[in-house]
This record gives sequence, structure tokens and C-alpha cells, in this order.
Amino acid sequence: MLSAKAILFATLGVVAAVYVAIWAASLIRTRRDGAAPAPGPDGAEDEREGHAGAPELGVVGFVVNFFDTLGIGSFATTTSFFKLRRLVPDRLIPGTLNVGLALPTVAQALIYITIVEVDMRTLVLMIAAAVVGAWLGAGVVAGWPRRNVQIGMGIALLLAAVLMLGTQLQLFPLGGDALGVLGTRMAIALAGNFALGALMTLGIGLYAPCMILVSMLGMNPKVAFPIMMGSCAFLMPVGSIRFIRKRAYAPRAAVGLALGGIPAVLLAAYVVRSLPLGAVRWLVVVVVLYTAIAMLWSARAGKPLAALAPQVALEPPAPGASPGDAGAS
Repeated sequence: MLSAKAILFATLGVVAAVYVAIWAASLIRTRRDGAAPAPGPDGAEDEREGHAGAPELGVVGFVVNFFDTLGIGSFATTTSFFKLRRLVPDRLIPGTLNVGLALPTVAQALIYITIVEVDMRTLVLMIAAAVVGAWLGAGVVAGWPRRNVQIGMGIALLLAAVLMLGTQLQLFPLGGDALGVLGTRMAIALAGNFALGALMTLGIGLYAPCMILVSMLGMNPKVAFPIMMGSCAFLMPVGSIRFIRKRAYAPRAAVGLALGGIPAVLLAAYVVRSLPLGAVRWLVVVVVLYTAIAMLWSARAGKPLAALAPQVALEPPAPGASPGDAGAS
């Protein structure tokens, strides 16, 4: 008989294959028909994708997924790249993040579920809760007007910055030795991951809050890696299908993230494995805080964020902690 882990891997393979087929078919139709992203409820203004070339988008995908694999997280950092370089319209950022980063995250999940010991019942149930949250959340966010997305992402990024800062200052519980949970703690874990799955579709990463949730429930912090990466690997393809069908994402940017991201995951996991990332996390906190304030200011002013963002590129951060140290989103 197949083990629970083998069944989980087989299921993930099916989910990924279905996702690739749906996305590829959509890209072919878009290329053939020249279809642009569907306009939001507030019209087509600021819905045109940026003019970055494939090399730049591939580099963005490589950098954010490399550090994501080592525990930095990719959603907040990718959002900052998009803002500072005007690569993706505000309304399309949540969908672009989920669609483009889904396949690199599948690769991460396969690696970490293989190498980190975790209670399979806890893992499977927390993944299922996150997937349900993502499916419901994507249906809502994909239809939001730009201003709602700006406000939602601004608040989400502020929360992400607070969580990153708390992790850096070691304000959260260090966790215990458990590899899983039961009873009341299981109920809390499922409710928490359901909420985090829904928030993923708004553009707030799951890593930092999932790390905190796992630690507060008394589990070993290392267990957070297969849980958070496994959750994302299932929920991102599922949620992304709704973004794809509603054309609520930027296709070229999403393809760049995927193509640059997969080799970055393999390099980080099997060659580099760990780096001292403390300084990088401080940089990420500052950049994410700036992006959150700029997003909220843009929503308040009723102007595209591109008019407020400086004409500078965010340089890839210098190397800085091993995967076991933290999981910023």
C-alpha cells in the first residue's frame, strides 16, 4: 500500500498537472486572440501590463524564489519589485503573485515534505483548510476594483511587516518539540490556516504567520516548513485557476516569475541550503513597510501608485539565516 506521503505527492502532482494545463491553454488563447486582462469594476484604467522584458522578469522570479526557499518569503518582496519598477498594475498584483509563484512553490513543497519529519494527519488537514480558504478568497479578490485591492494589500503588507519585525526581535514563541497537534489545538490550527489561505489570495504571504501559528501551538518550528510550503503548493494552483479564468493577472510577469523561480528553488535547496539572512530580513521589513504606506496613500489619493514610486530598481539583497530561523512572508 502507498504511504500517506506518497499519496500526498501523487495528489500534488495531479493538482500541478491540471494547473499547468489550464494555465497553458489560457496563455495560448491570450496569445492567439490578443486578449488583455479583463477590466475591473472601476474600468480599464491602469490595467495595462508594464514593459519589462523577459530577462528582468526572470531575474525577479529567480531572486524572490531563491530567498523564499531559504525562509524569507516571496509575496511581499515580489510586490515591492512590482511597485518600484511599475511592472504590474495594482489590481492585478494578487493574481500575478499566485499564478506566477505557484509552480516554484510546488517544487519547494516536494523538497521540504521529503526532508522534514511532520505528523501527516496534521499536515494534510492544515493543507486542506488552507485550500478551502484560498478558493473562497480568490473568488472575492479577483473581482475587486483597484482601490479595494490597494487598501487590502496595504493593510496586509503592514501586517506582514509587523510579523517580520516581531520575528526579527524574537517576540513570538519559540515553539516546542511536537510534530503535530490534536483536539482543540488541531481546531485552532485548521481555523488559522483557513484564514491564512484566504489572505494568500490578497497578496499576504503565508510563511511568517504560519510559522507563528505553529510555534504558538507547541510544534517544532521546523515543522512549519512542510506545512506552510505544502499549504501554498496546493492552495496557490487552486486559487490561481480563478484568477486565470477571470483574467485578473498579468500573464507576462507571471510567466517570468515561474521560469526564473524553479531553478532558483533547486539551487537554494540543494546547493546553497542556508545563508545568514538576518540583514536581508531587516531590508525586507523596510521595503515592505514603504510599499504598504505607498499603496495606502495611492488608494487615499485615488491615483496609480506608479505616479508615486521612485524610478529605481530594488537591488537583490545581500546574503543573510538558515531555513530553520524564520519564515517571513
